[in-house]
Amino acid sequence: MPASLRLYQRLVRADRSDQEPDEQRLVGRNGLRYLLAHVLQATGDQVVNTKTVLPWALSAIGAPAATLALLVPVRESGSMLPQAAFSPVLQGSRFRSRYWLWGSVGQAVATAGMAFAVATLSGWVAGVATVLLLAVFALARSLNSLAGKDVLGRITPKGERGQISGISTMLSGLVAVTLGLALRVLGGDVSVAVIAWLLGAAALAWVAAVAVFAGIREPEAEVVPPEEGPGWVRESWELLRYDAPFRRFVMARGLLLVSALSPPFVVALAAQEGESSLRGLGPFVIAQGLAALIGGRWFGRRADASSQRLLTRAGAAASAVVLLFLGLHLLPTTQGAWWLYPVTFLLLSLAHTAVRVGRKTYVVDMAEDDQRTRYVAVSNTAMGVLLLVVGAVSAGLAVLGPVAALVFLAVLGLAGVLVSRSLPEVSKGTA
Repeated sequence: MPASLRLYQRLVRADRSDQEPDEQRLVGRNGLRYLLAHVLQATGDQVVNTKTVLPWALSAIGAPAATLALLVPVRESGSMLPQAAFSPVLQGSRFRSRYWLWGSVGQAVATAGMAFAVATLSGWVAGVATVLLLAVFALARSLNSLAGKDVLGRITPKGERGQISGISTMLSGLVAVTLGLALRVLGGDVSVAVIAWLLGAAALAWVAAVAVFAGIREPEAEVVPPEEGPGWVRESWELLRYDAPFRRFVMARGLLLVSALSPPFVVALAAQEGESSLRGLGPFVIAQGLAALIGGRWFGRRADASSQRLLTRAGAAASAVVLLFLGLHLLPTTQGAWWLYPVTFLLLSLAHTAVRVGRKTYVVDMAEDDQRTRYVAVSNTAMGVLLLVVGAVSAGLAVLGPVAALVFLAVLGLAGVLVSRSLPEVSKGTA
């Protein structure tokens, strides 16, 4: 047995009794390359982070608050909204991995541009330039998201996909912990130039990911020619209208945004109570990394066993953490406690890690072949719209204070738990 196959089978547990030896070798080879490429991508993501590093960097160079407020909506919605439009393009290609490669090149170029902007610009010019480059980054990322799930579904069988996503998340968490510790120790002396160098290193991580992912032996896909008739907007609407299980999945995913949108408000409350220097960023980066490190692989196995149960439990946990945090924050004895904010951020990051791994595995497992591309594309485009709507409502409520926005998101998450409980089971259930 080749060493690469032994390593893969040690990392990813599954029943392989129905796989031929040649198939096992190919799955192991492709799986390791997919895993390494996504670890490199996730490493870059820890630096190009719109919840932690980028806001701190823009604050340090005097960018206005308006540009900081645009970071999360531009990053998240920009990577989701175009996917339904890109779906027919991918379905017309025999090899989908090439789009992942192009997306990674785009992210490398955009990140290098952000490094240059942070190092040489300041004020409004730096803020606007960074937001525009982030939009380019998000557009390229939409190709990665769409093509990556399609490739994963065709190079690995059910029962292994969630674990691959979980392991890459766990390893990227190790990078985040290292980065957070460095910021905590050196934060008082960290200059803008160091942040720019970090962004440059992140760009190189995507270049390395391209080199690794290019070696995947992807099975040739059947080309789906464009159909005459309604365009992708009409087709997306009809899929949501007539496919009830898929529609419930999109609804659940939208309602479970509590784990994604709550952390920035926790950070905002922490900034009101404590230091706002780069050293203050360290504990939150560490917490985010610990969540990925602790939860990534474990949640991946839980997703392969039942991605539906993982989604439901993670959503319930996120809402419970927010409500508990609000109770402790308002109590005189614990209000402003130094440990409250990073611990809450850690627990919310754990819940979000579970939600991300669970929903990625669910959408890949619920569809087959070219239907998977449509499911991923339409669900992500719908999420881009929902994110803008929920983000706008929570931002409006934030005028009343972060507490009001957190209450709204906690209630939204509880509604998501009710919807996710009604989702049909699609996972293998043997992990």
